[in-house]
Amino acid sequence: MDDLAGFLRTRRARVDPAVVGIPTDSRRRVEGLRREEVAHLSGVSVDYYVRLEQGRATQPSEQVLDALARVLDLDETERGHLHRLARQRRRTRTPGGRLRPELLRVLDLVADAPALIMNHRMDVLAGNRLAGLLLGRPPADLNTARHIFLEEAERGLYADWENCTLDVVGHLRLAAGRYPDDPRLASLIGELAMGSERFRRLWARADVRARTHGRKAYRHPLVGLLELHQENFALPGEPGVELLVMSAPPGSPAEDGLRLLARLGTDTGAGDPVFPLPRAPAIPPPA
Repeated sequence: MDDLAGFLRTRRARVDPAVVGIPTDSRRRVEGLRREEVAHLSGVSVDYYVRLEQGRATQPSEQVLDALARVLDLDETERGHLHRLARQRRRTRTPGGRLRPELLRVLDLVADAPALIMNHRMDVLAGNRLAGLLLGRPPADLNTARHIFLEEAERGLYADWENCTLDVVGHLRLAAGRYPDDPRLASLIGELAMGSERFRRLWARADVRARTHGRKAYRHPLVGLLELHQENFALPGEPGVELLVMSAPPGSPAEDGLRLLARLGTDTGAGDPVFPLPRAPAIPPPA
């Protein structure tokens, strides 16, 4: 799904030669750095670097990877992704799809903020009542990547749709590097590429993004614009699974909007306290 060679090519193409002290003129036809320039600046032979970009080199050392990360000006997330791609031959067990009952009880305790439990494929494994009201549907069977690219488009629930698509593709790139042997992830990426021209363009850029925290804006049909803050919490003992909680600043219009949404849901009797995803059988790792 993702490979070291392709990642190096895309990162090389975005480096401005002038920034690393290489003079350019109008005759230069290469976007970014040339292979031999990356090799020279990284302290490796041109032949070895060419073999890296062709996928023919043995696993590079930590020192070589660190040198490449420096020359290509990679941020912390990209550095980690580079190291994982270089070690892909060491297979990583794909996480299963079952949740401990205790996690569902914790989710039910989050009463005043939408909260979801999501895996590395962006499948919603469970969501609380307010999350279901925000999404306008029970979270069961929802994959947020599919929802954003194939169902909602620009004029849907996501007020900042374009930035959401960047986050989704960046996250899926990271997931593909961590779990290269996950067939369901590969199938999802293929489905998105077939159904969305924007996804294809963003995927070709090979950008990676870590989901940690940040602003999330929703355009809800009943309560209007909700500008929320999302925090992502990695769950101990659950590889690839995170708890996402979306909160509103005290006294903000978004806080009023969430309260109104909760009351509307109570008045209409919509939703259950927690919407768990039906348990899917865990996929054993390839032999």
